[in-house]
Amino acid sequence: MNNWAVVYTSVTGNTEKLAKAMAEELGCDCFTTDNAPEDLSKYDVIVAGYWLRLGGPADKMKAFLQKINNKTVVFFQTHGAYAGSEHAITSFARAGSMLGEDCYVLGTFSLQGELNPALIAKRSNMPQDKHHGATPENIARWEAAKGHPDENDLIKAKEFIREMTGRYARMLQRMKK
Repeated sequence: MNNWAVVYTSVTGNTEKLAKAMAEELGCDCFTTDNAPEDLSKYDVIVAGYWLRLGGPADKMKAFLQKINNKTVVFFQTHGAYAGSEHAITSFARAGSMLGEDCYVLGTFSLQGELNPALIAKRSNMPQDKHHGATPENIARWEAAKGHPDENDLIKAKEFIREMTGRYARMLQRMKK
């Protein structure tokens, strides 16, 4: 689909894996935020992927989202939290609030990804009363995230993006009526 583009930022490779799987499924252009074109006019849909930092998109994605105007947008994110957690859900709202003018969010996909071992080491040394410290709950969550995204996660990402193409086609049909 030539009118779709996937743009992402990734540090550990979790978001990159999802971005490449989605772009492959779509047969579309795929860029990092560092090499995304300034002129997005040839794209109707921007699929924006990011890792969470402080409850919202990473800084490079924040800057990119502000440049998107008059587009349909699909968000996907990776994080250490559980996919359905309040942290994961509210971050989509934060991302949406960063978009430029007249954008429509078509859908969202959230995935718990493996945390950077250096981050776990840092958090393991934090007091247990800290939100991100080595509490039994957090240790269990870190363990659950190991090895993700895996092949099953990539299949889910491709299924999700196929669903978005169908949703977009139906939206265009309704607009023609």
